[in-house]
Amino acid sequence: MDHLPIRRALISVTDKSGLAEFCGFLVSLGAELVSTGGTMKALAAAGLPVTSVSEVTGFPEIMGGRVKTLHPAVHGGILADKDNPEHLKTLAEHKIKTFDLICVNLYDFAEAARKGLNLRAAIEEIDIGGPCMLRASAKNFHSMLVVPGTEFYPRIMDELKASGGVASLALRQDMAVETFARTSQYDGMIAKYLGSR
Repeated sequence: MDHLPIRRALISVTDKSGLAEFCGFLVSLGAELVSTGGTMKALAAAGLPVTSVSEVTGFPEIMGGRVKTLHPAVHGGILADKDNPEHLKTLAEHKIKTFDLICVNLYDFAEAARKGLNLRAAIEEIDIGGPCMLRASAKNFHSMLVVPGTEFYPRIMDELKASGGVASLALRQDMAVETFARTSQYDGMIAKYLGSR
């Protein structure tokens, strides 16, 4: 898929700077927003229409938020190859809607480590669902636009504005590269921290 219209976006961010502007822009393109926890509250407070992930999955967030996006209704919508008829048939059979854009930035584990939290408290700051969604989206860049940080908002808005809401394959591949670099760095930081304890 060379040209990807952005019609449905999943947003789950720790750093909420620029969030209202970015998501307001997506809504202006006609995109549906789906979100989790604090991000959903921030979007609703900004007056933006947003659907909860729990409504999409039919299942509540559990274990203090440890499990919220790890669900086929989320990952099926992220990982489906939109050029593969069998994938689209499977989605239809299970009533799963595709996503076009995933915007995730991760829990700030570096800050948790700096605070000198005890090991049990520190590991609660290890993001699980975020890296899963980022990696799934980056793997499927032929069918997805992944946004791994706030600094990419201007570039993405500029391209979508110029193209009428369509993300190029070149942009999607660039964002996939950035995403895998970040998730690799994130895992390396955690491994170093745990190895030093």
